[in-house]
Amino acid sequence: MCAVHKPWLAHYDSDVAKTLAPYPDRTLVDYLSDLAREHGDKPVLLFKGASVSYATLDRLSNVFAAALAARGVRPGDRVALLLPNCPQFLIAQFGIWKAGAVVVPLNPIYTERELEAAIASVGATTIVVLTPFYGRIKNIQTRAGLRRVIATSIKEYLPPLLRVLFTLFKEKRTGHRIALAAEDVWFQALLEAHRLAPTPAVTVGPDDRAVILSSGGTTGTPKGVVGLHRHYVAAGRQLHEWTKSALTAWTDVIMLPLPLFHVYANAGVQPLAFVAPAPLSIVPNPRDIGDLLKTIRQVKPAFFNGIPTLYAAILNHPDVRAGKVSLRSIKLCFSGASALMAETKRQFEEATGARIVEGYSLTEAMMACCVNPVKGKNKIGSIGLPLPDVEARIVDAERGDRDLPFGEVGELILRAPQYMAEYWSNPAETADTLRRHGEGGLWVHTGDLAYMDEEGYIFLVDRKKDMLKTSGFQVWPREIEEVLSEHPAVMEASVAGIPDPLKGEVAKAWVVLRAGQSATEEELRAFCRERLAPYKVPAHIEFRKDLPKTMVGKVLRRVLVSEHPRT
Repeated sequence: MCAVHKPWLAHYDSDVAKTLAPYPDRTLVDYLSDLAREHGDKPVLLFKGASVSYATLDRLSNVFAAALAARGVRPGDRVALLLPNCPQFLIAQFGIWKAGAVVVPLNPIYTERELEAAIASVGATTIVVLTPFYGRIKNIQTRAGLRRVIATSIKEYLPPLLRVLFTLFKEKRTGHRIALAAEDVWFQALLEAHRLAPTPAVTVGPDDRAVILSSGGTTGTPKGVVGLHRHYVAAGRQLHEWTKSALTAWTDVIMLPLPLFHVYANAGVQPLAFVAPAPLSIVPNPRDIGDLLKTIRQVKPAFFNGIPTLYAAILNHPDVRAGKVSLRSIKLCFSGASALMAETKRQFEEATGARIVEGYSLTEAMMACCVNPVKGKNKIGSIGLPLPDVEARIVDAERGDRDLPFGEVGELILRAPQYMAEYWSNPAETADTLRRHGEGGLWVHTGDLAYMDEEGYIFLVDRKKDMLKTSGFQVWPREIEEVLSEHPAVMEASVAGIPDPLKGEVAKAWVVLRAGQSATEEELRAFCRERLAPYKVPAHIEFRKDLPKTMVGKVLRRVLVSEHPRT
């Protein structure tokens, strides 16, 4: 294969470097240590009206590292976190790293079966768990192989008055009050018991394993994506270079409502906050839009990170529609994880005066991103340009060994300084996802269908596995979703293929209407017929009150398909 042509470099914002190489041999632990020493009193975390300084985060994570070492955690061990966004997540994470161990963040909405599989598959023997999830962990503890359980309450880092109110009125009612088993320990008790203990004499290097993130990969089966410490630094530096023109160090607040167990928040936004540096406002439950808006009023973020469904939910909240909440502090927004509809982008930018830049990555790429420029041309429907030192190609989707011309749809593959090291204990899947094509490093096969225009902008078409064929024609669900989202009555839409005895597959749309709006199936089909070829028009439309989503906010197409009546 020929050398990678990089037309996107000519379209970077003028202040963005074409390359950041060589990358420093540093870790986020090093960044935190420097910040604590030189700017210790400045806030690193904002949470529910309270703040945590760099010095406090550094000190408490040192103490937690000592506590882990005292309880038998050794370098290379895996320590799981079953926590929402809260200060304990960052304290535990940095403490685990300082003990030389590997962080395994878990999704709090996992079932017992999913938790057991995720924990056992990586051999994690220690877990830090928020109290509402404690019962699930105890039910699977023996089968999962967990030896140490550390429990923590969400109230531990609330401001004093809010902590009292939570204890009196919410703790028991919402399942946060638990009886701790004799063999388990409280997070705060561990910190108190080891507050004078020395930090473990462990050297953490850029090439050490840092994290194992969960991913369905390109096949949909759960796998553990191994990220190294240098990957965080590479992603943080790339994103900072891309956004530095819009953000003021130290004063501009970065708001993070997305969960830290996900690559977008964990390996993207988190390192950006330390590299910039900038205070990070963390939100434990992005689905509570009222609380999210309260936090926006409180911290006045300059940089907001979200996904399309979150932007739509904010726009449709009664207080926002009534003009009771100002979003004007926001200067820049990132949108990722799924396709951003053009109408959502237009409405949110109008409401904030900010710019939403749509981007793309995947867990296996450890935030090797494609993003639209902050100041330059944003192309509707495009995931933007590869960031500095990120390479992208469009190759034939069947074998992946032939570059396709501009405008032709194929599989998107990526190469960067920070793609995953491996799938944990899964060499076959690793070899299928990371492949060598010609000279240079391995390429990440994303499993996503896309095309590139002559300026290097990339347009995502759909997942290879989500594409459907009807009467021999290829149909991409996203194209139909875009059209449906243009209808004034439609708030959300998802499209997937369902079996059909004559055509093999046909498109079905699941639609959520805006409050106070109405539309019929025939009206929406007529709307689509005006804008799509006949074979792309949904054969079925089902109206729903909501769509099933992951905690990150991605619509679960497979759940919708499984609920469709079989004939």
